[in-house]
Amino acid sequence: MLSVHSCPLGKLGGRDTGGMNVYVRELALELGRKRHKVDIFTRTHQPEHEELMDLDGNVRLVHLGAGDDDEMPKVALYVHLQGLTCGVENFRAREGLHYDILHSHYWLSGLVGRQLGSGWNVPHVTMFHTMGAAKNRIGLGEDETELRIESEREVALGCDRIIAATERERDELARFSGAAPDRISVVPCGVNPELFQPVDRVLTRSKLGLSEHGKVILYVGRIERLKGLSRLVEALAMLGAAAPFLMIVGGDEHSESEVRSLEDMACKLGVREHMTFCGRVAQEELPAFYSAADACIIPSYYESFGMVALESLACGTPVVATDVGGMRSVVRQDVTGYLVRDNSPSLLSEAIARILSVEEDRAQAIQTRRSLVAGYSWGNIANLILREYQEAFDSYPARVSS
Repeated sequence: MLSVHSCPLGKLGGRDTGGMNVYVRELALELGRKRHKVDIFTRTHQPEHEELMDLDGNVRLVHLGAGDDDEMPKVALYVHLQGLTCGVENFRAREGLHYDILHSHYWLSGLVGRQLGSGWNVPHVTMFHTMGAAKNRIGLGEDETELRIESEREVALGCDRIIAATERERDELARFSGAAPDRISVVPCGVNPELFQPVDRVLTRSKLGLSEHGKVILYVGRIERLKGLSRLVEALAMLGAAAPFLMIVGGDEHSESEVRSLEDMACKLGVREHMTFCGRVAQEELPAFYSAADACIIPSYYESFGMVALESLACGTPVVATDVGGMRSVVRQDVTGYLVRDNSPSLLSEAIARILSVEEDRAQAIQTRRSLVAGYSWGNIANLILREYQEAFDSYPARVSS
């Protein structure tokens, strides 16, 4: 497995850390539990980890050096990809290993995977997680480079199989990269139901200093324009005196300017006292935040899937989300939450007001929401991925010709 630009153990909520880190780590660990051996290759970073780490009996994490700047932008890593490719091959040769499948994550890893797969004569499966062309179409923030756009096409056309998290992503991949639709398989993202489960709401609200607040809503993720947080702040203001208290989880030093912008907006709109920035939170602490909230809000302009929705529902907390990523398959109106057409403040405020006004049997509602996301357990997702690996292995040209 290749995740060259971002370590699966990286702290979540930062510029280059999020759902993909969780995906790589959880999928690898589940494959290990199913008695498959997995090596994950990534780049060295701060704080430093050992070069070779055992994540469990069958899963190892290998850190490889690439450049001197731990904080370099992702695209700057491009010039170091050949060194990373050589580092993976040197490790393989030193350990005397033969890999059956390569699974790359993100376009930078895909370029490494394409070269290694050809040299090792093994199938290369890739997952992009986000597409540069799709992000550029939205037009928020800096445009993704032509280097990324062309590299994604190169990887998509040169790999043996592509995993998309949603049918929508499959269609985007076919449209933007030219990859044949029959080489793109849809496998959703997953959730760990043993970690993400309900925690006593009164206790968690007390620990988080929320006892004096009435209704509480939650945002979890990176703090950047693409996530639509400014629209959520505007929605909060539209609720007036009925505005709930908003917890914002995520962000790092790279998001300080965006945080200041959101704070300024909240002050001008008169809702600064209705919100708090919690910063980064370790994944094992997230269930307390989900459980303390009356609803989790996903106001994004774009998501490749939106694993936060699965985590929230596994904790029994309903979701208000824009119609992005995999939300159509996860959010069931009036049951697991509300799906809104877009993230206009009026639609968000209306859905938030509606979900906060619902009176329900909390215990029954929690059980229902958890049952509806049970099929997204990493064990089930790993089985689907293994099926894709097997099909890629069986149809690989080297095996056909033999």
